[in-house]
Amino acid sequence: MKKLLLASAVSMALVGGVHANEESGTYDFDNEKDHQFITFKISHLGYSWVYGRFNEFDGQFVYDAENPQNNSVNVTIDTASVDTNHAERDKHLRTKDLLHAGEYPEASFKSKRVELDDEGEADIIGDLTLRGVTREVTLDAEMIGHGKDPWGGYRMGFEAETELRLEDFGIPMNLGKASETVEIIISVEGIRQ
Repeated sequence: MKKLLLASAVSMALVGGVHANEESGTYDFDNEKDHQFITFKISHLGYSWVYGRFNEFDGQFVYDAENPQNNSVNVTIDTASVDTNHAERDKHLRTKDLLHAGEYPEASFKSKRVELDDEGEADIIGDLTLRGVTREVTLDAEMIGHGKDPWGGYRMGFEAETELRLEDFGIPMNLGKASETVEIIISVEGIRQ
């Protein structure tokens, strides 16, 4: 899962196809500065929310302002890096009841296409693989901004959201109707290579 969700966020870069050509290029996720997050929220029995994140993930996106059809995103996520700020719950999340991290240590997202609208937002359509199951998902993405950084580099950032049905990825844990889906929010900052 290390690069999985981030790939989704990278696909968001494709959303900004209406901007100037100077920002086109290949961007690696900024792993060293921790300017990226893959977070989630799921209902607990319909009574409260459980929030969490994946601490280890990586990815890359290609942004081509002149030829948006060339935009792409790839992400990998370390599923064992799940973190809900509760050690016992995190241990359970890693078991076969949920993420089954021992058998499936990595989740991934690979974009297939990006569809832009007139407002600079995009749908990033791609394959998400989780627990060994691959499904097509759509990320609603928005470019946050881009430009030169203080260290001589060029950066671009995106945020994306999607919702996943647990049963679509073979997750057997059933906590009732209110907990059938999980919301995912991906925020990434890429450094042009």
